[in-house]
Amino acid sequence: MSMILAAFALSLAWVQSDHAAASVPQPPACEIEIFETSRFLVCAYMADRHDLRLVRNDLDPQRSRRLDALLRDPDIERGRVRFAMNAGMFEESGRPLGLYVGEGRTGRALNTRSGHRGNFYLMPNGVFFTDGRGHPFVVTSADWPDHADDAVWASQSGPMLVIDGALHPAIQHDGPSRRVRNGVGVIGEGAALFVLSLEPVSFGRLARFFRDGLGSENALYLDGVVSGAWVPSLPRLDLIHRVGPVFVISERERR
Repeated sequence: MSMILAAFALSLAWVQSDHAAASVPQPPACEIEIFETSRFLVCAYMADRHDLRLVRNDLDPQRSRRLDALLRDPDIERGRVRFAMNAGMFEESGRPLGLYVGEGRTGRALNTRSGHRGNFYLMPNGVFFTDGRGHPFVVTSADWPDHADDAVWASQSGPMLVIDGALHPAIQHDGPSRRVRNGVGVIGEGAALFVLSLEPVSFGRLARFFRDGLGSENALYLDGVVSGAWVPSLPRLDLIHRVGPVFVISERERR
């Protein structure tokens, strides 16, 4: 078992005890895992240790939409950032294509359109969100209304990769489409793993990695081609593409 998954398992085992959790080694921000010969960057978020927020890049026309814009964002403390990763699909302007919730306020409503082409509309699609405790969840868009009142941060994307332990029914085992892709999956209670493929992979391989490699019962596809990450500890800062909304995960400030 890798260091990131071993530390994850220890932390989750002690999640009910703040004192015990403090003694568990902090997992690395991100680590490379190999699954079915493909390499993936796996980044850990734990609700009891980290803060998560979503950053929109479409509200200020003067703002660069590359990940290095985060280096100049006055609302982000660079010294506490563990990693950042693109958070879901977006329009040409950078505006989220689907639901966006920031600090409990809905900035864009759930996108329920169907019949359109594109990965976002390969139903069921879904929503990643965190609640008031910072606990992460992945739910289908059909189930979102049951959770809407709980969300502090939320981003809609699609398709779902894993739904209650089953792979998305429309995803081929290893289809011909190969892209650099990223997604997010919930692991146990209060934890999530963000994944970025380090080489082009199929939807099927990414979905199986979440379910069979990482043990995620519910996972959501975020995007492809434009996928990238900022990981200060590696260091890594992908500047190839313009992005839409971005997840930023930081060390919790000690009080």
